[in-house]
Amino acid sequence: MKFLSYPIDKNTPTYGNRNRFEIAQKSSISNGDVANDSFISTTVHIGTHIDMPYHFYENGQDISSFPANFWFFEKPLFLEIEPKTLLIYDEVVEKLEKLVEKDYDILIIKTGICHFREEERFWRENYGFSEKLYDFLVSKFPKIRVIGFDSISISSFQNRIEGRKAHKTFLNPDRPILILEDMDLREVESLEKVIVSPLCISNSDGLPCTVFGE
Repeated sequence: MKFLSYPIDKNTPTYGNRNRFEIAQKSSISNGDVANDSFISTTVHIGTHIDMPYHFYENGQDISSFPANFWFFEKPLFLEIEPKTLLIYDEVVEKLEKLVEKDYDILIIKTGICHFREEERFWRENYGFSEKLYDFLVSKFPKIRVIGFDSISISSFQNRIEGRKAHKTFLNPDRPILILEDMDLREVESLEKVIVSPLCISNSDGLPCTVFGE
């Protein structure tokens, strides 16, 4: 079992480099206090996190809408691709069309951009995914309920209009495929089991996650 998520700190990149994680101590043992106690300030869309339907729909689901067993995946499908452009579609579909088995419950895609997470291009020139991929997955792999990947967002920062369409399509409350962004896939070559453990925050449009892979 290994972590497929990153720890969050002050250097964690965010989409468009817009936000930062901040942590400050309210009390400190080194200053004579009884215990260390800290406050954090952050967007919920930071580090390895999952987008909930409420992110783009006022009536969309939040964490309370999904039972505990939703987050356990016994049939992960792991793909490693070489993206041709910043907007991904053909590279994934070409691989998926060759598969006979259709029983997968989570799709994890490694683009390789995880190896450049400390560079500006990770958020400025990140890979995004076409909204068309949603229809293909729903029709061909109906049990997939989460799509995860190593890019910082399903929305390429260079194709933000398309990115908004992809968010709205995948997060459709009537049949959502939740979006798991900024996964740590640097050392992953295959997966047999995945556990996604989001922060349990009510009425939140996104949730930082700890993700485990076997």
